[in-house]
Amino acid sequence: MKKIANKLFGITLLLFASCGQGQIKTPEKAMTKFEEFKSKEKFLEDPKIFYPGIADPKLKPILTEKLNLVVDDFKKIAETGKATDEDYQNAIKNGLNRFSDVYMNLDTEDRERVCEYFEEIMDIVGLESSGGHLNNFMYGFDPTKKQ
Repeated sequence: MKKIANKLFGITLLLFASCGQGQIKTPEKAMTKFEEFKSKEKFLEDPKIFYPGIADPKLKPILTEKLNLVVDDFKKIAETGKATDEDYQNAIKNGLNRFSDVYMNLDTEDRERVCEYFEEIMDIVGLESSGGHLNNFMYGFDPTKKQ
């Protein structure tokens, strides 16, 4: 009986070790997509998503640089070959914190657009959740968590 219990315990530990990390395999073309994202012009008017373009054009290069730094962070994580959900979610949190100095100058559409860009970056690596960080940025709280 003790042998069976030990084997079950060992199997359980292996399962937790292999599944608990939330490791993400970097897609093959991720590095190319990171560079494409960095090189594209951002905060342009986009009628498909009802975005009127950036409210204050002076903020465009500042916001673009902050987004490109997030791409650099994601790229570094992806290059490790051991990227986890938590690694990327921490990069999202840190990236959004970079916007704190301009946050009050952003109108709602621009904040939404920042979040949409973060989602594009997340899609490059197949990350499904920001861990509530995008909701915190946009709304000041994570609606999936009880207050």
